[in-house]
Amino acid sequence: MGVFVFLPLVLPLTALPIARLAEQHLHPRATTRLLTLLAAVLGLCSTLCLGLLVVVGTAQLRGNPLPDGWSDPEVRAAVPFAEVAGVAAIPLLAAALTVCAAALRRHRRIRARTHRALDGLPAGADPAVLPDDEPYAYAVPGTPARPGRPARPGRVAVSRGMLRSLDEDERRALFAHERAHLRCRHHRALLAVRLAGCVNPLLLPLRSAVAFAAERWADEEAAQVVGDRRLTARAVGKAALVTRRAAPGLAHFAAPEPGPVPRRVAALLGPVPPARHWPPTLTPAGLAALVAAAGTAASAVSALNAAVALFVVLKAATPL
Repeated sequence: MGVFVFLPLVLPLTALPIARLAEQHLHPRATTRLLTLLAAVLGLCSTLCLGLLVVVGTAQLRGNPLPDGWSDPEVRAAVPFAEVAGVAAIPLLAAALTVCAAALRRHRRIRARTHRALDGLPAGADPAVLPDDEPYAYAVPGTPARPGRPARPGRVAVSRGMLRSLDEDERRALFAHERAHLRCRHHRALLAVRLAGCVNPLLLPLRSAVAFAAERWADEEAAQVVGDRRLTARAVGKAALVTRRAAPGLAHFAAPEPGPVPRRVAALLGPVPPARHWPPTLTPAGLAALVAAAGTAASAVSALNAAVALFVVLKAATPL
């Protein structure tokens, strides 16, 4: 395996420049999809290589259930610093998987709680208006049918306080924004980058970048539906001024964050972003995209190379 087994652990650094530049040069739809794909591939490769190191490290521990041949010097020679890296990978992978499991449980718990809050309302009500004076609005993803529980469709949840804060045209922008979150399945992209950040902290910047890009994508969809970018910007700004809290883990019309909302309003007051899927090559964003693509490809090749090499070595070391 050589040093190839370590490369996917650090190659996520190549995606950080495009995470900062994509929003300036790409349509938010392309930004969301590109960064989600990068995060998912880089996260999977990091996990695979940590797992390969764990196999080598576990084979060195006394009393392990693995074949004795897996701890032979020939196997350890396949990994540089096998004694240190292999043993250190065991708690690292355990911590990564534990954090991922906790994130998944939290995601399911939040979705279940939001659906329970809507159970008392008419099943076909969309948007679902909650009798709460505190202004908020968010998209609630649907859940598939399970034994003993029917399927729940995705719905838009909005409080009476939020409806009172917006006029009729601004409400149309709000509903179009939240329905865009559901239609484009932004919750899946957000969950994917969240899990990628759990397995490799170097991918955490992509999480905030994808969250912002998803909101911008929904803003553009809403502006197209209502036919007025200035109206959509006014609705986003007004909703941000009155919103005091946000349900964690869900897509929001205007979460109370000081940074992203002014940037979203400024983007809506500007021209429609270009509908390109890749930035121009001879630009900083184009070069950053090429670096990210090369880093992701190198991470996938390195992980595959390390997996095949370890498989061959372990097969040779395993007595028949």
